[in-house]
Amino acid sequence: MISRATDKVSEELDAWRNRPLDRVYAVIMIDAIVLKIRDGAVANRPVYIAVGINLEGERDVLGMWVGSGGEGAKTWMTWLAELRNRGVEDVLIACCDGLKGLPDSIQNIWPLVDVHLCVVHMVRASLKYALTKHWSQIAKELRQVYTAANADAAEARFAEFEELWGARYPALIGVWRRSWEHFVMFLRFPPEIRKIVYTTNIIESLNSRFRQATRRGHFPSEEAALKVLYLVIRDRQPNRRNPTGRTYNWKEAINVLAGFYGDRVIDNQ
Repeated sequence: MISRATDKVSEELDAWRNRPLDRVYAVIMIDAIVLKIRDGAVANRPVYIAVGINLEGERDVLGMWVGSGGEGAKTWMTWLAELRNRGVEDVLIACCDGLKGLPDSIQNIWPLVDVHLCVVHMVRASLKYALTKHWSQIAKELRQVYTAANADAAEARFAEFEELWGARYPALIGVWRRSWEHFVMFLRFPPEIRKIVYTTNIIESLNSRFRQATRRGHFPSEEAALKVLYLVIRDRQPNRRNPTGRTYNWKEAINVLAGFYGDRVIDNQ
């Protein structure tokens, strides 16, 4: 009986991972959760998750892939090409962290995409280079940078931040300078769009549910891990943010996006 149920979940997971997707997504967000998976020996393995919001404001988990932690451009191209082959022809905005090869691979698959680096990940990466006693002050001052009115204001505010902290924490400054081009992209948007794309809050909420379901022990295989994550995705809970569903205030957001992306929005609705 257990074997038949397991086989059914395997079949459902396989069908889910190969299902057709929409032609155009307003936003795709990519993040990862680390799980303990046995592959000879038990090791920490990242599971990368892509969440998309289509032009109707419906969000969905588009794909999941188990990695090694050392993924480069070739691997990312393979995984992202899988989404393209399942029907995704265009993406307006992609939100991710600065994983090696990921931003460039996204643009190779969807040449017109605007790639934005997740602010939450950038702040976390920054704090790794600072003493704990300075975290609160640094986070507060960085908030003034990523909530600036526009790119010029952000540059001016970051110059002040660099003057204050650059000598003590040059590696922290480097995190932002290396990523500046992708970071400031979203500052051209009004608040209706910024609050959707400036962070991967949707995925962070999903990861929280994943962690609740996977916090004990380890998985005997990649497939076993993906089955559990799939069941979490499929389980819709009342009065909670679910991984699938309607995006709040989407009509306001899509009208703003239409102003920026024109026919790429209008012709595909």
